[in-house]
Amino acid sequence: MSNYQTEVKSADGLIKENQTPWAAINPEFVARMKLQNRFKTGLDIAKYTAAIMRQDMKDYDLDSSNYTQSLGCWHGFIGQQKMIAVKKHHGTTAKRYLYLSGWMIAALRSEFGPLPDQSMHEKTSVPALIKELYDFLKQADARELRSLFKELDAAKAAGDEVNTQRLQDSIDNYQTHVVPIIADIDAGFGNEEATYLLAKKMIEAGACAIQIENQVSDEKQCGHQDGKVTVPHADFLAKIRAVRYAFLELGVDDGVIVARTDSLGAGLTKQIAVTTQPGDLGDQYNAYLDCDEIALDDLNNGDVVIKQNGKLVKPKRLASGLFQFKPGTGEDRCVLDSITSLQNGADLLWIETATPHVGQIGGMVKRIRQTIPNAKLVYNNSPSFNWTLNFRQQAYDLMKADGVDVSAYDRPALMNVKYDDTELGKKADQMIQSFQQDGAQQAGIFHHLITLPTYHTTALATDQLAKGYFGEQGMLAYVTGVQRKEIREGLACVKHQDMAGSNIGDDHKEYFSGDAALKASGEDNTMNQFD
Repeated sequence: MSNYQTEVKSADGLIKENQTPWAAINPEFVARMKLQNRFKTGLDIAKYTAAIMRQDMKDYDLDSSNYTQSLGCWHGFIGQQKMIAVKKHHGTTAKRYLYLSGWMIAALRSEFGPLPDQSMHEKTSVPALIKELYDFLKQADARELRSLFKELDAAKAAGDEVNTQRLQDSIDNYQTHVVPIIADIDAGFGNEEATYLLAKKMIEAGACAIQIENQVSDEKQCGHQDGKVTVPHADFLAKIRAVRYAFLELGVDDGVIVARTDSLGAGLTKQIAVTTQPGDLGDQYNAYLDCDEIALDDLNNGDVVIKQNGKLVKPKRLASGLFQFKPGTGEDRCVLDSITSLQNGADLLWIETATPHVGQIGGMVKRIRQTIPNAKLVYNNSPSFNWTLNFRQQAYDLMKADGVDVSAYDRPALMNVKYDDTELGKKADQMIQSFQQDGAQQAGIFHHLITLPTYHTTALATDQLAKGYFGEQGMLAYVTGVQRKEIREGLACVKHQDMAGSNIGDDHKEYFSGDAALKASGEDNTMNQFD
């Protein structure tokens, strides 16, 4: 952050150089506008946030309690309000990011209407949302700095030198709402050239971290659904290199690549990998194919034949033309994917799992770290998991293993409300509460995110408002359920005109027109009721 007085002096000198034509320009107002618009381009943001993320990764390597977190966004306003809330409740944005979810773009931002998470939405909507998020975060900076400037004016007018210096220090050391965004590029939306072109647009919009998965682009499925099809390593590594080239071309030398493997739940492949010698990466990929041993005279038209362990075998092929992997090989394939990705340019891993189990994740990371000692994960704390049921079942199994009598509990039905206040229910809640800390310490998870939180919070809040407003409560449902809570919780958004930039605009009108400015923030503005 530039020093406020330095910016004032710089503007003053420039104005004096231009003499009379610029005499009406106020150097203090120039300084304020510059500080309120610190980041001029998306590349400025990408470089700034990449440095933050790299330092956070170093901090985590020194101490696993330094893990990071984020929440998924589907609109700039939601991302803005998250970071305003983080600063309000926690005093700092340190180690808090935003996540841009391809799932939510598909479900909420496509011109086709709601779509499943299958890369059918417009790929231009991905960089567009990155830009939108940063536009809103920059506006949050402008609004908060404006408040500090107004307080500074009041302190100066009152001759309060102590408060003037305090506010000046607050301005000079201001912490921006602009934080790293981990942005989902799905499977790259096409071949490696398509991946490169889209990655460039995402970086130019401000992305410092791009997450890419090893599924087939035109067969892409949500990580928590069936039917996932992976690609041979060579194909995936080409796309990782494409993203790295995009970062380097644009001067974001420390951009972060998150390599996601869906192999744990993906039992299919579209291609048999190219292999030139036994034991190479293609051969390792093909070793997991589910095959039948055959003789040459067993071949039919269209059959594909490979060698496994020196034997001639025929990979099992489905009616769709896809080949299937051997059952039970998912974890081994995840480990191979992860090691290969880190050895070829990725910085972080994302292993998509079927349930949130620290032991399972930690087991895979332990194997990966035998080759890559500082391997780190991004982990999806997904709403696709039934967290209550999963952790109650984990607690049940732990209690049973410890010799505790669990006969009072029905393991398949542990979601039942009757278990909420039981020993098992409380143990499960404690495990959920400590999951992120445990995962960071025991499973190498550097970054915890929730992909779709505001999809669900929006649905829940809207459900409750509609229930009361269209029922007997009428307007009281809004007042007690929303506005009264906003006021008493100190939410700045209760002054929605100010949040949308009305007061910032009034300042600009005053800068440009002086006393002739027609401002919206006068005494008749109903927002004054919330002062």
